Amino acid sequence: MNARAAPTLFQQALGAAYYSLAPCVRRLHGIRGQARYVGVATIECGNNPLARICVRIAGLPAEARDAAIRVEFIADGHGETWRRDFAGQKMASALQYRDGLLCERLGPLQFRYFLHAREGALWWQVAGVTLSGFLPLPARLFDGVRCRERECEGRYEFMVEAQLPLVGRIIRYEGWLLPEADAQA
Repeated sequence: MNARAAPTLFQQALGAAYYSLAPCVRRLHGIRGQARYVGVATIECGNNPLARICVRIAGLPAEARDAAIRVEFIADGHGETWRRDFAGQKMASALQYRDGLLCERLGPLQFRYFLHAREGALWWQVAGVTLSGFLPLPARLFDGVRCRERECEGRYEFMVEAQLPLVGRIIRYEGWLLPEADAQA
């Protein structure tokens, strides 16, 4: 199958529900090859010392308000790589679709997600987590991890929040993105 005809990672994961997503969410998840997006994000980190350790281990960004963000998306037949730059703080993850779930490697953690499309928005729900690729962690520990993507005022918006029992908030970051070419126009 020609690369242009093959379904993208998110088309595979969502099936027909992909087409119910808001246009800018579909555009971002319809990338083939490379694309760059730019925007603004606010990052709030937890105050608990364990939360700060979790932020460092996962390679998450430090707290910031209205930080410039640049994301490079690289999509091929094997999956996607997302390279984020929050005002100079780098964060990368690799995504694949396996066994009916979206898998994301973030530092030493591998998350597996169920994806749900609802009212044009895309929701990520943790189905499982492993440490270093082989040590399973109890999925219920990650019930406080929520991801939402939607369209607002014609822009792609994201929100990621992670809380753990007994630790509280690890991180919450949210903001918006536009294709780099559109932002420069």
